[in-house]
Amino acid sequence: MPDTEEGNFISKFLSLVIGDKRRWRQYKARVRQLPPNYRTAVEGIERYLMHFGPMDGGNAASLFEDVADLFERAAADGTPIREIVGNDPVEFVEELIRNYGKGGYVAREQERLVSAIDRAVGKESGTA
Repeated sequence: MPDTEEGNFISKFLSLVIGDKRRWRQYKARVRQLPPNYRTAVEGIERYLMHFGPMDGGNAASLFEDVADLFERAAADGTPIREIVGNDPVEFVEELIRNYGKGGYVAREQERLVSAIDRAVGKESGTA
């Protein structure tokens, strides 16, 4: 990656999202070794996770590594991709995300939202 302000921003952002660069490179190397159809599926999952997955580096890195593990085993066993992700790939990935929780600012903002609504409801009923 070029040593530019944009390159530095992207690098810092990726570090926040995916954590340790070494782990990310190892994960990407594993994905490159998958058969083409499994690799395509993992790359699709990866894109989705980049937008909607856990936002703290540790959880994200573990999630990506576990996806690689799952697809490596499936490829070795000859398990069809649909048997892994089912008929609804979005639900499959959403379940992965739920299992890893949302870290960082997402969880804080969710808690703030719940708290704000609870305060508002309390004010409406006169209990706040």
